Amino acid sequence: MDLSLLRPLLFRALTLFGVLITVLVLLAVSLGATGFSDKILQATVGEELRALRTSLTQTIRDPDQLEAALEARRQELLASYGLDQPWYARIPGMVWRVLTLDLGEARNLRSYDGSSRIADIVLERLPNTVLLLTTATVITAVIGILAGVWMSTRVGSRLDRFVAYLAAVSYAVPTWWLGILLVLVLAFELELLPPGGMYSAPPPEGAFARFLDLLWHSVLPVLTLVLASVGPSIYSIRTLTLNIAQEDHVAVARAKGMPEPVVRNRHILRVAAPPIVTGLILGLAGSLGGSILVETIFDWRGMGRLYYDAIAGTPDEGLIVALTFMFTLLYVIARLVLEVLYVWLDPRVRYEGGP
Repeated sequence: MDLSLLRPLLFRALTLFGVLITVLVLLAVSLGATGFSDKILQATVGEELRALRTSLTQTIRDPDQLEAALEARRQELLASYGLDQPWYARIPGMVWRVLTLDLGEARNLRSYDGSSRIADIVLERLPNTVLLLTTATVITAVIGILAGVWMSTRVGSRLDRFVAYLAAVSYAVPTWWLGILLVLVLAFELELLPPGGMYSAPPPEGAFARFLDLLWHSVLPVLTLVLASVGPSIYSIRTLTLNIAQEDHVAVARAKGMPEPVVRNRHILRVAAPPIVTGLILGLAGSLGGSILVETIFDWRGMGRLYYDAIAGTPDEGLIVALTFMFTLLYVIARLVLEVLYVWLDPRVRYEGGP
């Protein structure tokens, strides 16, 4: 890469890092200013004190000594959780702990190995979400590119109008509703696919058999994500390539007698690659948040389902902050990758200026 591009790209990386810090600060402010953080931490302190009282009653018979021991422990817990300070004084420490992955321990949720460390729980769920969303995005991208470029050469046909209706329906149908419908039809009515979960009960023995079982259980959630996004993907790529197909260099290529596949791939699709890649990468990053409902419906143990479990029932502040950090971090990484790919896909792009 040209060295002249490194400085502006570095500036954009620092800008995206600033976005990451801003999101964490805003989250910490919202949790603290509303009193939500204090309520969660006070509840945690209360639970620890109740457990301590039960154990101390076996050794301390004097009620005054028992209360004194509990009060001393209470003051220690308040200081360790930062409750002896105002909520805004805890913001720098919270942001630093998240950035250094010192995320503490979850209150109720555990990893498959029984660990309560938030970092272990999140890193355990992350590959499951990446597998689900990456598979759905790749399938959607392949169908969208192939069908969209092909449709751009058949504007106004019946198939073109059908794709336009399909895109509108696909965009308007809620993903969660589509997922429930597919479960009712394909899982319960026709009994073709498992209704949810990641593995059969009991799971098969052997790594390869478990992998096949995982793929089998991923069919329904992947199908839901693909059906909800393939229509808009086809139509958007069709619109992009249609505009490029009407430019002069495409007409010149056809006038030279080039085969239509060569015209589509070299003179249309190559020029449309930057905006297409932009939509795919940002769509993948944005779909991480939308996976919450899909993973909950299909009981897919990923970050989306973990986010739901962290909010539902007894909220877990540490997990909420950690997952928000991970979602934002993945978006920042996607944006940074996109900046580099834009220069590689379109040599005409040259950043100017900088900080």
